[in-house]
Amino acid sequence: MSLSVLNAISPIDGRYRSKVSELAPFFSEEALIKYRVLVEIEYFIALCELPLPQLSDVDHNIFDDLRTIYKEFSTDDALAIKKIESVTNHDVKAVEYFIKEKFDALGLSQYKEFIHFGLTSQDINNTAIPLSIKEAMNGVYVPEYFTVLNKLKELVEAWKDIPMLARTHGQPASPTRLGKEIAVFVTRLEEQFNLLNDIPSAAKFGGATGNFNAHHVAYPDIDWKAFGDSFVQEKLGLHHSFPTTQIEHYDHMAALFDCLKRINTILIDLDRDVWTYVSMDYFKQKIKKGEVGSSAMPHKVNPIDFENSEGNLGIANAVFEHLSAKLPISRLQRDLTDSTVLRNVGVPFGHTIIGFKATLKGLNKLLLNGTKFAQDLENNWAVVAEAIQTILRREGYPNPYEALKGLTRTNEAINKNSISNFIDTLEVSNKIKDELKRITPSNYTGI
Repeated sequence: MSLSVLNAISPIDGRYRSKVSELAPFFSEEALIKYRVLVEIEYFIALCELPLPQLSDVDHNIFDDLRTIYKEFSTDDALAIKKIESVTNHDVKAVEYFIKEKFDALGLSQYKEFIHFGLTSQDINNTAIPLSIKEAMNGVYVPEYFTVLNKLKELVEAWKDIPMLARTHGQPASPTRLGKEIAVFVTRLEEQFNLLNDIPSAAKFGGATGNFNAHHVAYPDIDWKAFGDSFVQEKLGLHHSFPTTQIEHYDHMAALFDCLKRINTILIDLDRDVWTYVSMDYFKQKIKKGEVGSSAMPHKVNPIDFENSEGNLGIANAVFEHLSAKLPISRLQRDLTDSTVLRNVGVPFGHTIIGFKATLKGLNKLLLNGTKFAQDLENNWAVVAEAIQTILRREGYPNPYEALKGLTRTNEAINKNSISNFIDTLEVSNKIKDELKRITPSNYTGI
């Protein structure tokens, strides 16, 4: 195969391949074929363990050899299946024929008609794909998520005592602390992750139209629903959707994608906030020797990591949105639109991982500019007006809001002296005046 990072159409398999190569064992074409082989093999083993009468004499010691077919699955095996598919023009049938060849080699020819017994292709696809997503989540997504989350937690602790001028509607507002503002994103991410954990990895398994028709007509005395539950839940570790049509209804998968989209949206919000703080000079960025910030302006160190993250997470969300909106809709008992759409399931995961890594890279480059934080607070003494009028309310002072509005809602600069002089004019005790004068933009940061 001549595909390289330079001639790939998708940047996931091109420019960004090194950042997402860990997803290939779950979402590549070879990976999909391998997961299909896994399901077919485990299904045959489950029929032997049931056992079906015709499989009662199968030596269970052969199961390890059967599992080796998918455990040691190679690129050559995948190419062999693709060669079969070029004749069958059916991807799942090609897998069946491939396994039958393996049965011949293992001396199991007499049992090979029980490969794919009673199944439709969607019994394989709608177990293989949810299984690959589940394992990609556990193996790649979750570790990357926690790497970003833990970095944010470090920053919460490091910056917990840094007072910062807040801005609502872009205007100076009641001061806050930098660590607390990062903690907002930590909490949002954790709450969505908790919801993520509640979503089942659901799979369809029930024959051509979901009713185990072929199974039941061949062996009417077997409880095939119980078998399906056991196979999907105990063998594969998935949730058995039942009843279904020919395909999984994808409602749980849609919920997963919607939740992943919300997590990405939270990180986009973080990216934009940090980008803005950089533009406000709240942060400098670590400089790496040899790097160029701008092709024309040599002084620039651009916040490109947060921009890269925002762009990739946005693409991921667009695809997640389509998947969650489209997949649960299928004409009557089944149309084929889900099949081609599901082949793109790795795309939003790829862009998500690129986004996670870019955000992390950007966070690791930040250098706190404490002077700018202090300067902005000192230049905005008007923000303590809320504190003053609230204490005056407590003391029963007449019309305190209006009094502070008259002082601060002007185009004149408000500073420490003007606030102090205003306090001196108030008809309150010296004790209250002292209390009011102890309030500064740097210490009026709440809990």
